[in-house]
Amino acid sequence: MVDGRRVAAGDRGCTVAIAVPAGLPPVAGDRAQLLVLYDNLVGNALRYGKPGGTVRLEAAADGTTIRTRVSDEGEGIAKEHIPRLTERFYRVDAGRSRAQGGTGLGLSIVKHIVERHRGKLSIDSEVGVGTSVTVTLPVAG
Repeated sequence: MVDGRRVAAGDRGCTVAIAVPAGLPPVAGDRAQLLVLYDNLVGNALRYGKPGGTVRLEAAADGTTIRTRVSDEGEGIAKEHIPRLTERFYRVDAGRSRAQGGTGLGLSIVKHIVERHRGKLSIDSEVGVGTSVTVTLPVAG
């Protein structure tokens, strides 16, 4: 997943910075669905982040959970849009989204996968600074 996204990052002149410490315990879940989840998050960060910017993928153990965060240095999203971002087909700016590609389903798929895995999803954004999406999933076992 990350290697494929590095190609996309290169197309926009972006850097993908990965900070995942060795020895993290595995999360409980379906590998294919989790790959879709992170592919959507990294893809969004590359698509809507600043050309030439950095997309960060970070992970850390937090007791009985693993917390991962994908963040970009894009335009950011106004606070009033954040509660609706996980709705199917919702777009902050439909014209820009169509020009960038995508269906408007990515974050609703992410939310569904996170909920199926008994996790939590949070989205933080600041206009002019960027967006961070945090996923917290239970550790396996």
